[in-house]
Amino acid sequence: MLWLQVTGGEALIDPHFAASCRLAHDLGMMIEVLTNGTRLSNPATLAALAACRPYRVTVSLYGATPETYDAFTRRRGAFARVTRGLAAGVEAGLPLRLALIVTAQNAHEHDRMRELANGLGLPFKEYTHMSPTIYGGAESLASQSPAHLKPLERFTGCNAGHTFLHVDPHGRASICKVGRDEQIDVLAEGVQGLARLGTIADRLMLRTGGCSGCLLSENCSVCRPLAKRYQEAKAPLNTYCQHGRKGTTG
Repeated sequence: MLWLQVTGGEALIDPHFAASCRLAHDLGMMIEVLTNGTRLSNPATLAALAACRPYRVTVSLYGATPETYDAFTRRRGAFARVTRGLAAGVEAGLPLRLALIVTAQNAHEHDRMRELANGLGLPFKEYTHMSPTIYGGAESLASQSPAHLKPLERFTGCNAGHTFLHVDPHGRASICKVGRDEQIDVLAEGVQGLARLGTIADRLMLRTGGCSGCLLSENCSVCRPLAKRYQEAKAPLNTYCQHGRKGTTG
């Protein structure tokens, strides 16, 4: 294992965060932390990140003003906490990067979110496509801003289950955070059980489900596990499938 991405939920509120990162750091792993940034100004958090410095800390940004940010997160004072955390992270020299989450609720502040990132001197990446929940729920799809959706590139393959994997807080391993249909109980089987992930990945990637017989299957823009989530959520075809786009036949 060379690389460890710590995500959530919010990873920085976990009481085992510091100890886990220390273990991963001592094992020689490259660590990336995904966070909402509201805990970055906490002295104990900064000390933990300084002691086992990650190669990247990615902070999600949900708006550029207190009104929009707090409404989006449903947490009063969230914007003040995240801006305070970003300032503390910059001052501490952490390798910060921003993920600009553009939705229908905050799209009017899209340019201001970019300005905020540029003002802090931080690199950023924009995310406009929302995926269904890992359980196939559709509630996240309604938040998309149609005007900001970017065309998805053709899916050309993925090494999920072969060169990387996902493990949930209960020690259940799957090929990735989306393809959790088949999991391995690492606590029961040990790391030897991970050897089965490659076979599971190949099986999930070949699954056709509601797309059997499609003449455009080689030009899909999402993998099969993610397509299944969209189908379970009864998402509009244009969200994930070429059949939902104008001028497409097959």
